Amino acid sequence: MSEVSSAYIALAEIAQLSRQYAQGLPAQEEARAIWSGVGFTLNDRRYVVSMDEVSEILSVPRYTQVPGVKSWVKGIANVRGRLMPVMDLLGFLNRPSALQLKRRRLLALERGELYSGLVVDEVLGMQHIPQDTFTTTVPGEYAETRPYLKGGFATEKGFWAVFSLYELARDPRFLNVAS
Repeated sequence: MSEVSSAYIALAEIAQLSRQYAQGLPAQEEARAIWSGVGFTLNDRRYVVSMDEVSEILSVPRYTQVPGVKSWVKGIANVRGRLMPVMDLLGFLNRPSALQLKRRRLLALERGELYSGLVVDEVLGMQHIPQDTFTTTVPGEYAETRPYLKGGFATEKGFWAVFSLYELARDPRFLNVAS
């Protein structure tokens, strides 16, 4: 019985010593609310789009050109058995891209009856940005996309404009593809 008592006493002494010399817990920081979206670029300008507005991200698929449409409509592609119009977003904005088409990426938009693919310069993957960096003030170099922007995030790594594919889909100029 004395062995148990001495073992218990030794453990109690160790516990007291560890409490005496223990360092305090690190200061608890308040968690920041995070906004998540898909990052992409157009002419070296960074954008993010809400995850809700992108159904998938693809390499630009092979497509068939369609006569009688505007120049920014690249054609129609068969994506897993569905016909998808392929549209060049920079072409729609009357801007050329410095990248070859095979290096660019496609954001698929699906909303109700509307199913189309928008070609962007590159996709930067998921972006997790603190919500407290949001601003409604957008720098002047984003003027050509301003009608489709919902503000942006001014982070220490630079500005990310929030692009709305749904706003683009409401634009009659975007929906009228006939030349």
